[in-house]
Amino acid sequence: MDRLTAMEIFSRVVSEGSFSGAARVLNMSKSAVSKYISDLEERLGARLLNRTTRRLSLTDVGKAYHERCTQVLSDIAEMEAAVTYKTRQVGGLIKLAAPVTFSVKHLGAPLSEFLSAYPDVNIDLNLNDRRVDIVEEGFDMAIRIARRLSDSSLIAAKLTTARSITAASPAYLAEFGTPRHPRDLANHNCLRYSNLGPISEWDFTGPEGEPISIHAKGSISANNGEVLREAALDGKGIISGPSFLSGDAVKSGRLVRILKDYSQADFSIFAVYPHNRHLSAKVRRLVDFLKDYWGGQPYWNEF
Repeated sequence: MDRLTAMEIFSRVVSEGSFSGAARVLNMSKSAVSKYISDLEERLGARLLNRTTRRLSLTDVGKAYHERCTQVLSDIAEMEAAVTYKTRQVGGLIKLAAPVTFSVKHLGAPLSEFLSAYPDVNIDLNLNDRRVDIVEEGFDMAIRIARRLSDSSLIAAKLTTARSITAASPAYLAEFGTPRHPRDLANHNCLRYSNLGPISEWDFTGPEGEPISIHAKGSISANNGEVLREAALDGKGIISGPSFLSGDAVKSGRLVRILKDYSQADFSIFAVYPHNRHLSAKVRRLVDFLKDYWGGQPYWNEF
């Protein structure tokens, strides 16, 4: 019995939840799939699956074996991808999820260049400011932006960074004054990004390294950064966020950076993909291309 084939069939039975489902995906007969599993269990001397008329479930031994199978198959796929990455022209569809404002302002140009370099690749780009479930929704990769990624089963590759900026329009500062300390923000209208949660905490580090956390309050909260940027440009309040959102406005003088003596943690821009899904050659090319395109200090940090 081909051990690798048996492992692939076993893993497919688990992921599909049935012999018939695995047979359909693998283009095999149900009896052939069943025989592979029976032969595998006989060779291992252990039952891997509990079978009933309604469902399949893993035994304790089966769970442990499935975890190792997943890792082995993933490692093999990674090795093959590393070879094909250098030797084969890549092609096919990449399903990519990314946040709205960042993508509209900064993702179009590099994707256009990437597609010119790899004409056999197609990209299905989904723009959404909510955090999509990559596995459940069938994405190959997502771009995520955070000061710190939450723990998950996803693999994250850092693409570049964005500096943090707290800023307001000259008109707003002329009318309401310029904050000199983060605590002064309590007396100002803070424009808040609601995807961070119902309570907005703006964190700063003082000149002596002391941490300062401010509960930001204001008349506008939104789950889209561009809306907050436009409100700040219109003199409605103070915005705090990544430089890819407001760096150009600071550079042109339409927004004025405040609280420069109080630092904020940078944002990191990541490519994330599932741990149990090998990084295909086409996705690996896109990740490497974006890293090279933006580099360590991208243009939005120049202000």
